[in-house]
Amino acid sequence: MIKVNPENPEPESINLAARVIKNGGLVAFPTETVYGLGANALDEKAAFKIYQAKKRPQDNPLIVHIHSPGELDKLASNVPRTARILMEKFWPGPLTIVLEKSGAVPYGTTGGLDTVAVRMPRHPVALALIRESGVPIAAPSANISGRPSPTTAGDVYEDLAGRVDIILDGGPCEVGVESTVLDLTGEVPVILRPGGVTREELEAVLGRVELDPGLAEGQKPKSPGQKYKHYSPKARVLVVEGPIEAQVRKITELAKKLTAEGKKVGIMATVQTRGYYETGCVLSVGDREAPLTISSNLFSVLRKFDKLGVEEVLAEGIPETGLGLAVMNRLRKAAGYNIIKLE
Repeated sequence: MIKVNPENPEPESINLAARVIKNGGLVAFPTETVYGLGANALDEKAAFKIYQAKKRPQDNPLIVHIHSPGELDKLASNVPRTARILMEKFWPGPLTIVLEKSGAVPYGTTGGLDTVAVRMPRHPVALALIRESGVPIAAPSANISGRPSPTTAGDVYEDLAGRVDIILDGGPCEVGVESTVLDLTGEVPVILRPGGVTREELEAVLGRVELDPGLAEGQKPKSPGQKYKHYSPKARVLVVEGPIEAQVRKITELAKKLTAEGKKVGIMATVQTRGYYETGCVLSVGDREAPLTISSNLFSVLRKFDKLGVEEVLAEGIPETGLGLAVMNRLRKAAGYNIIKLE
């Protein structure tokens, strides 16, 4: 693990990590969303190492990271005007666009699909690494598949020590949930995975934007995070959705019941509600009026419950507006769609 300045990464550290990428190795590095596990996107053997390290199913596509918009033309066979508009508005940033792939991108990187998912991150460490490596970098989240995504280098070490050549420690991630994945291969842009760029922001630029029906339970994956259970701590997670007062009452009732059964209970509350709970291990995930505080803390709180030995996590739902859509997508998947909806 090598500490790097998140704003001005040391050239010698970046050069060392870039040499690993060029030689077909694995480097974990920070982005503004979560830490990524990177390899040469154009090297099928290197991409396979990502799947091995993460214990990730090989039909689950990898996102390809680039350091400048001009690189996209090498990776996609058809770049529509819509993509250019989005790149101008949201790159660098937490938006991934899905396009028809070019012959340069191996199927081992795209999970066997004829499409490729590409983004340009805005984290200085990520951009420096891609630029110095001289190749696009395939990088899913740097965790064991199915676990909460890593938002610190410590999280990466916890999951992947001994499975990765270098971890670049650039401090905590800002957004805390992965990028938005937007499919541009059809007539209407479709969100395959909500993330750091909100639906409202996309609609302000594009007009009509649809949500993929596969977001509910996952069908054939066009995007990372669609098909398999994701983001789960060791504890069982139950999400309680509905009016905030009803959530507090139901979670209080469940916490007392589970505690009486001898279970160690954790409650994922918010700034507005944490004072209402008297039973269980209560952690605040953030402020309902500032969704970025919730997205940036979500995965770290799930991991903290594991460290505390919690067996049952009772989590409050939040409104699905703005970043709330991405938060609830991750939370429901962490729970394996174990949800109570209240009126």
